[in-house]
Amino acid sequence: MRHFHLDHHHCRTERGEHEDGLSGGRGHRGGRGGGGGRVFGHGGLRFVLLQLIADKPAHGYELIKAIEDRLGGSYAPSPGVVYPTLTLLEELGHLSVETADGGGRKRYSITPGGQEFLAANREMADAMMARMTGGVDGAGPRGGRPPQVTRAIENLKLAMRMRLSGTALTEQQAHDFAAVLDSAAQQIEKI
Repeated sequence: MRHFHLDHHHCRTERGEHEDGLSGGRGHRGGRGGGGGRVFGHGGLRFVLLQLIADKPAHGYELIKAIEDRLGGSYAPSPGVVYPTLTLLEELGHLSVETADGGGRKRYSITPGGQEFLAANREMADAMMARMTGGVDGAGPRGGRPPQVTRAIENLKLAMRMRLSGTALTEQQAHDFAAVLDSAAQQIEKI
């Protein structure tokens, strides 16, 4: 099973949990952040943002939307992850910022230093962009996840949440719970 990792910045969801990755929801918009496998490797988000901005200067919201669109709507990075990364890239001299409209929104452009950094890390940037093209958990632009699979995943997540939010599991129940999940994972790998 592959696990992806998001940038090292974290933010908290409305429930106070760390939102540093993907739990099958849509990041901050689904209100279900936290947990699960993650999308980008340590520092990977900065390469994605730099590449997107190199392709076309953009506002932070447009970058979030671009990432969500490339991942087939399966994930959108949180503003609490994206904006600090953009600020870091600006402080490193990789991005320049202009206020593009009366609303005070910042429009980011890549600097010559940012272009050099991207060129020096071309392999990593390409790998991060390729990950997005392929989607997450098979839910990418190339056909998407079949609806019956999406329904089954959501049903499993709901069943797990409901059982884990109830009375605490005994030692035996915890072993049984894990055995069911391990068995399902093994059967899925054989498909």
